[in-house]
Amino acid sequence: MATEIERKFLVISEVPGGRSSEMVQGYLSQDPERTIRVRIDDERAFLTIKGKAVGITRAEFEYEVPVADAREMLALATGFPIRKTRIRVQEGDHLWEVDVFHDLNEGLVVAEVELESENEELVLPAWVGEEVTADVRYLNACLSRKPFREWTDEPA
Repeated sequence: MATEIERKFLVISEVPGGRSSEMVQGYLSQDPERTIRVRIDDERAFLTIKGKAVGITRAEFEYEVPVADAREMLALATGFPIRKTRIRVQEGDHLWEVDVFHDLNEGLVVAEVELESENEELVLPAWVGEEVTADVRYLNACLSRKPFREWTDEPA
């Protein structure tokens, strides 16, 4: 089975330059047991199915789809579209994906890193701050329903 083991952190300072792309994504299903997402990443598009997380691990299946089909699927998505710039930064043995959110999520900058195992040792770059892996508000699916600009100081 395909799995994703991922940790998520807030970004607290300038991120080193890296390869970037523009993304728009939407959710076709946000069932608590699974999500189905469609994403256009520059000139490529993907349909992704993710299972419910157990710890920081969950099933993930991703398939490339034609961009024209992805645009039509985005029109079927629930909630608000997520628009972001993704910057990929190599730090040591890990590739960090830094998402700079736009539109209703403007002001939010999050760094994600995929790991080989839940127990893998991770050295945090100086620009990485508080870990928010367990805070569901930072899930992109949640950001499509309750954008960052609508948050109060109270946790979800």
